[in-house]
Amino acid sequence: MTPATDPVGTGWADHHAQLRRLVSRRVSDRHAVDDIVQDVYLRARASEHQLRSADRAAAWLSRIAANLVVDHHRARRPTEDLPDDLAAPDAQDDPVAALAPCLPGLIGRLADDYRVALQLSEIDGIPQREVAQRLGLSLSGAKSRVQRARVMLRRLVEQCCRVIMSGRRIEGFERIGGCPGGSTGHCT
Repeated sequence: MTPATDPVGTGWADHHAQLRRLVSRRVSDRHAVDDIVQDVYLRARASEHQLRSADRAAAWLSRIAANLVVDHHRARRPTEDLPDDLAAPDAQDDPVAALAPCLPGLIGRLADDYRVALQLSEIDGIPQREVAQRLGLSLSGAKSRVQRARVMLRRLVEQCCRVIMSGRRIEGFERIGGCPGGSTGHCT
């Protein structure tokens, strides 16, 4: 093969210097530049079947190099270790955590068909396709049942608490009375 028909193999020498300059303008560590250019070669060899025209080899190799430079900088992004004595957020500071103990009692008040569907899907984390199979429903039937159970649960929560929302995020809540049936649902 000639360099024109094998731009990654025998034509690599034609592109190597240009790629090295391209990478070295964006990466200051000389050893990292060598590693990135070598990775360009390896990636290009592994996917050279994707190159449609030898005339586009320079642009194609430059794109691979640019992507690897971005990957290099992402990998070097500094991270900060968390201190060992970092405490978990207090439930009083986290409205979702504070509201969570109320939910089992409220879920227990749902009709069995809805309670089971909600439990399987939302609490146990089972995919709705499997929920449908377990309950002998069509997929759309299971999705509808879970959605209706969510609406019913929301209504029960709203009877107990005034929930303060910001978009779809719970910002806080305030107890406004007893839960349906006189139980507090373990809410504080």
